[in-house]
Amino acid sequence: MNNKRTSFSSSIGFVLAAAGSAVGLGNIWRFPYLAAKDGGGLFLVIYIILAVTFGFTLLTSEIAIGRKTKQSPLTAYNKINPKFRWLGTIACIVPMMIIPYYSVIGGWVLKYFVTFITGSGKEAAVDGYFTSFITSDYEPIIYMAIFLLATAFIIYLGVEKGIETVSKILMPVLIILVVGIAIFSLTISHTDDAGAVRTGLDGLKIYLIPSIEGKSLDDIIIVIMDAMGQLFYSLSIAMGIMIAYGSYVRDEDNLMRSINQIEIFDTLVAFFAGVMIIPAVYAFMGTEGMSASGPGLMFISMPKIFQEMGSVGTFIGIVFFLMVIFAALTSCISIMEAIVSSFMDEFHISRRRATVFETIIALAIGTVVCLGYNKLYFEVSLPNGAVAQILDIMDYISNNILMPIVAMATCILIGWIVKPDYVIDEVTKTGSRFGREKLYRIMIQYIAPIMLAILFLQALGIL
Repeated sequence: MNNKRTSFSSSIGFVLAAAGSAVGLGNIWRFPYLAAKDGGGLFLVIYIILAVTFGFTLLTSEIAIGRKTKQSPLTAYNKINPKFRWLGTIACIVPMMIIPYYSVIGGWVLKYFVTFITGSGKEAAVDGYFTSFITSDYEPIIYMAIFLLATAFIIYLGVEKGIETVSKILMPVLIILVVGIAIFSLTISHTDDAGAVRTGLDGLKIYLIPSIEGKSLDDIIIVIMDAMGQLFYSLSIAMGIMIAYGSYVRDEDNLMRSINQIEIFDTLVAFFAGVMIIPAVYAFMGTEGMSASGPGLMFISMPKIFQEMGSVGTFIGIVFFLMVIFAALTSCISIMEAIVSSFMDEFHISRRRATVFETIIALAIGTVVCLGYNKLYFEVSLPNGAVAQILDIMDYISNNILMPIVAMATCILIGWIVKPDYVIDEVTKTGSRFGREKLYRIMIQYIAPIMLAILFLQALGIL
């Protein structure tokens, strides 16, 4: 089966697919919120430092593991060391947990795009619109199914005809839309009820200028942990995705150059996501509005802002939610591919059967997630103090528990069991230079495992 394994037709195809995976909802609704919460420029500086050190280390390891083993996450770890077969299982469980609720959220985005493109954007700005939608019996399930089936169709087409082709189309458009909305956001000016004028440029200053005023050492540590947690979302690490995509990279491609390009793509889009949202939210809602994150930011705050913009707001809303659909779709494609490729490698079945099998599973669990807002609604308190229902519980387990475990175990496997040369040799086998080799060795063996352990304990509420 390895001999028949398909590949990306070009390194740019791989970079765009991997960048598409990285550029998802986490960049759009989580990155701006954390930047606003954690001192603007302070968060940005720490995030960039961690991206080129901590994030780079895990990203390089996973892509190299994929290309070296030519296996999916479920089977790759077993090929490296049979004692770590369990790690492959967890690395496959993570995307299987994520894709149902990610598809539900993708369905929400699709609903809002339809709302705006049909001229009903004013309705979306009304208090209670979002709650009314997600608590309805059937509509969220229908939109979730449409989004998931669109994802499955692209996966069904294969690596080159499906994933690569779609990424080459959607990613350039996505980048243009993000940059375009970001530039527009900077031109906004709004006068509040008290007569005070706030502009997008004022919001940009809050976003860019580092502020440590009133921050203790503990506060700065929290900023570091927030930035590190965001890297999981931003770079799609510890989800099995980059192992799957790495397995499709041709042996003759320059891996280090591709990894550097993925880092640049992701960091730039994350940055522009902040420029796109923070100035607009600040101009219309002040500093109070910048505290919104997740669904509250995307589906409640932003529609109100588009409404305040007047006649141009509907058009900006259409463009915004189209951009979010593209971001969610490219990420969901990568999540499903990690699962489908695992099924193909483990059970030696065709892409067609693996795709159908996973789609049925995701549809069933996604339906349960939708019902979690009405017929199956309940609340529990998580270790981090948050009150959660089904979607939040799945998100917490996958992102706060399983992903740090996958990342820590990967560091132990590469750093101490098979040694860093396992990855370094793969990266440099085409004769390319590993510019951050010394940094990689230190990070994979010492610094990254310690940081991940702290992050894990923090998620459990122990720290």
